[in-house]
Amino acid sequence: MNYAAIKYCDIANGDGVRTSLFVSGCRRHCPECFNAVAWDFAYGQPFDKAARNAILKSLEPVYVRGLSLLGGEPLEPENQRALLPFVRDVKVLYPHKDIWCYTGNVYETEVLADGPGRCEVTDELLARLDVLVDGAFLQAEKDITLRFRGSANQRIIDLNATRAAGHTVLWQGDPLFADHRM
Repeated sequence: MNYAAIKYCDIANGDGVRTSLFVSGCRRHCPECFNAVAWDFAYGQPFDKAARNAILKSLEPVYVRGLSLLGGEPLEPENQRALLPFVRDVKVLYPHKDIWCYTGNVYETEVLADGPGRCEVTDELLARLDVLVDGAFLQAEKDITLRFRGSANQRIIDLNATRAAGHTVLWQGDPLFADHRM
């Protein structure tokens, strides 16, 4: 797996101060994508031991709330397979830090259901994520007032609450939670 960028002390891609990993590779090719350069799986640099260790070290300070995975598309099967061992390590080393993942896929119909985005590690990867921001960016629904997402069709899903409830539960840390769309 390659990555396009790593952002340290990021406050734009999840709650609190975070480290954000932008993976390379995306087959969706959404119009107006903010990171179209990362569609190419070969773009950027290899996600090697040095990059992995730098991210793990960056998560050490108490003020860093967690890790965010963006892209490209983290839920492309190739990326899932590379991310799972890394996410396992993050959860072992930092069990109290949360992991957010951004996907252009819709949780119920494109992440949980069988399709081109699912592979043998999808369920295990999802089990280690705390929050999933789902849905493709849609220019017609662009809204710069939204927290942690670009268009109104996108949702912030609390995966821990979703697993406990047995149905999709939106993240309640969002002040626009009352305007949730299921």
